[in-house]
Amino acid sequence: MKLIKSLVLGAALLASSSFVWAADQFIPLLSYRVGPYGSNGTSFFGGMIDYMNLVNINGGINGVKLIWEECETEYNPSRGVECYERLKSKNGGATIVEPVSTSIAYGILDRVATDKIPLTTLGYGRSDAANGKVFPYVFPLLTTYWNQAAAMVVYLGEKSGGMDKLKGKKIVHLYHDSAYGKEPLPVLEAEAAKYGFELIKIPVAPPGNEQQSQWLQIRQANPDYVIMWTFGVMSAVGLKTAQRNGFPREKILGVWWAGSEEDTEPAGEAAKGYSAMSFNTPGNFPLIDEIRNKVYSAGKGNLKELDRVGNVMYMRGITAAVMMVEGLRTAQNKYGKGKTVTGEQMRWGLENLNIDAARQKALGVSDMFPTIKTSCDDHEGSGAVKVVQWDGKQWVAVSKNWITGDKALVRKLLEESSASYAKEKGITPACMK
Repeated sequence: MKLIKSLVLGAALLASSSFVWAADQFIPLLSYRVGPYGSNGTSFFGGMIDYMNLVNINGGINGVKLIWEECETEYNPSRGVECYERLKSKNGGATIVEPVSTSIAYGILDRVATDKIPLTTLGYGRSDAANGKVFPYVFPLLTTYWNQAAAMVVYLGEKSGGMDKLKGKKIVHLYHDSAYGKEPLPVLEAEAAKYGFELIKIPVAPPGNEQQSQWLQIRQANPDYVIMWTFGVMSAVGLKTAQRNGFPREKILGVWWAGSEEDTEPAGEAAKGYSAMSFNTPGNFPLIDEIRNKVYSAGKGNLKELDRVGNVMYMRGITAAVMMVEGLRTAQNKYGKGKTVTGEQMRWGLENLNIDAARQKALGVSDMFPTIKTSCDDHEGSGAVKVVQWDGKQWVAVSKNWITGDKALVRKLLEESSASYAKEKGITPACMK
């Protein structure tokens, strides 16, 4: 009798403590946690993994469990391609890929179309890929480098007292000498012609540990503003070198990948008062608290340093994961709840995203990022940004509302560039069903 009671009790405990998953959904992670960009990647992918763990703790996506595998790219394009090829067919096949690297994204751009695996490039990558008629499997979600560059010009125009006051001014584009750093040039050049400012281009060879010669050029040019389009150690070195050369940090405006704690904390006093663009609003959010309470309290957190939970790069990883999960959820609503989504179905889900204010509130991320609504014509879905500033201890929002630049100009350039790509590749632009 005691044996029967023990077996019944054991079965009851097993049933209450386990969950029978309907299916698995595989996500390859082309991450980087070592090298000059390792700290940025660790926070970003840590945020992604923490959110995926939270989704699983809460029962998955209609019972579908998220599974993943990391492959270290070191932010190296060839390694990124190798990692993609190694992981794309594992565990039933990849559903989506997010490498957080413009160079890696360029390296697999044609491959994802052939493999029918959506590539998301959250706030980076090839900007004209926002045209889904030409790039059906590429999604530069939320905002692109082109819309960011256009918003930068608007912000600098406002600082100058009006867009007409930009005429005759000098603006330096100090950039990571790669596809990433060169990506905004078409917009900046068009804006310079439109508003009459001089655009001075100064490249920095990665990783950018030495920038004295570049800042000597800047001091000699005596520009009104410097756009710092850097990444990793290059950002902190840039701020410290600017200080040594007497260039005011208040005249420096960073790209969002140069606007995180990983950029400013190593720069110390040289970063105080420095501003950058962002597609995230600084601060704490209910979702972050839920991750602390459910994921880290259960010992499943991805980051060892708990003070990094909630920092800028971590929140961007959270944002990328939210987009991914909402895309999966949207696809399931069409193709079957509780079922594994294919790459083709995921493409449809990402092309029909609609994360409005109500959905943000339900997810615990109200105003963490701009609301987003995608379509075949618009794989970006927003284009809005904020300006944030480092006060010496934390990032604070300078712009309370989301701002946009000259979207008409950006769209014109996008159409021209994507049409040229389509002609080169023999693509007939059309919306996929």
